[in-house]
Amino acid sequence: EPGRFIVGNAGILATKVIYVKRTPSKNFLIVDAAMNDLIRPAFYDSYHRIRPVKIRTDRKGLFDVVGPVCETGDYFARDREVNPVEPGEFLAIFSAGAYGFVMSSNYNSRPRAAEVMVIEDRYYIVRKRESYLDLIRGETIPGELI
Repeated sequence: EPGRFIVGNAGILATKVIYVKRTPSKNFLIVDAAMNDLIRPAFYDSYHRIRPVKIRTDRKGLFDVVGPVCETGDYFARDREVNPVEPGEFLAIFSAGAYGFVMSSNYNSRPRAAEVMVIEDRYYIVRKRESYLDLIRGETIPGELI
């Protein structure tokens, strides 16, 4: 797959931690990205390295990194050693360049993420985040039903 070889490692999915859930048997980092943004872990059980954008400590804990969609397949990693983070902090999910956008969807009425190109210390929005209006743009209600 030449496309995956060329751009696979070039993309990073940035996601915000919205909740940290600790239980006696398992710990979870719930993030604002979901399986509709990067479906490869759910489809193929693919491995994507995950690191906090800002590492505050060398300590690591065992976490499942999951999205907010109500599906058992909405995960990015299971039982993964990750540096502890707090809600509001960001994680980088690596190797998201190949098939990230083309396999993304609006499942669960979620708009697709923006895409940003970074060159050294400059960044450019190359694809805007979809809006609610983008989600319903093609929908109509027949006049006789109104």
